[in-house]
Amino acid sequence: MTKTAFLYPGQGSQAVGMGKSFVEHSPEAARMLEAASDRLKTDMARLLFEPNELLEQTRYTQPAILLVSMMAYRLFAREFPEAPAFALGHSLGEFSALAAVGAVDWLDAVELVHLRGELMQRACEGIEAGMMVVLGVADEDVEAICHDAREAGKKVWPANYNADGQIVVAGIKSDLQSLEEPLKGAGARRVMLLNMSVASHCPLLEPAVEPLVEALEKVLVDDFRAPVISNVTARAYNSKSEAIDLLGRQLVSPVLYKQSIRENDDLVDRYIEFGHGGVLKGLNRRSTKKTTLVVGDYDSLGAVLETLSGERE
Repeated sequence: MTKTAFLYPGQGSQAVGMGKSFVEHSPEAARMLEAASDRLKTDMARLLFEPNELLEQTRYTQPAILLVSMMAYRLFAREFPEAPAFALGHSLGEFSALAAVGAVDWLDAVELVHLRGELMQRACEGIEAGMMVVLGVADEDVEAICHDAREAGKKVWPANYNADGQIVVAGIKSDLQSLEEPLKGAGARRVMLLNMSVASHCPLLEPAVEPLVEALEKVLVDDFRAPVISNVTARAYNSKSEAIDLLGRQLVSPVLYKQSIRENDDLVDRYIEFGHGGVLKGLNRRSTKKTTLVVGDYDSLGAVLETLSGERE
């Protein structure tokens, strides 16, 4: 039997129009859109399908991405309800993974990540926080450059280990910009500030940890039908208490995405990514030789289901 891991993307995968084909073709997806709108008191159709500024604001970006991932997953699961070998999300995507394995109701998860986004924005108010992608520099060199900068009083930390030669650094924007010269001296092919007003996965988010943990306590349940891989440790967990601890730490700890793939790759034969953009499929090309299928819209849902149906015959 083919063993599959389910993957869920995080911020950066959003785009106007995502999820529209699900809603147009599936009454269930349309009901999910309406339910999320009611819960957040926000017009999610307008947020997702019409040009607007809110989609790039963290407190709206996060529920929008999670909602589309859940549409993709739930429509898939109607035809293939089997549990995965494990579920893994990138940052925000870890909450989608938890919803998919039954550890939190999907609608509660939409509200939870809306709160998470608000807490993150609040923690970064007035400090000009940001994130910067670095391409072509080894992890240890980025870590050393950040360490030297912190020794000099700057606030910069490695935040996302996405793939070999691709790492994201978080901190104060002016401090991040000061890293450009040493990073290029270390061989960086590209150094670019991202369009973000928060500094995820670094100590600047410490004020958000306690209120997030309190919210997690209220909605998570001890009902994992498959293990989830932690962004913090790259190891599996399957209990409410572990989830609360790890998701609190996730706010202020780097995302170990490539490590999560490599350390768990032997457990599976392939990956399926649920959500818009195929971002994780792109990252996986550098960390595993195994196939990553993507359920990102209604057409790709049909293609993936056809592929899996062929295997069953």
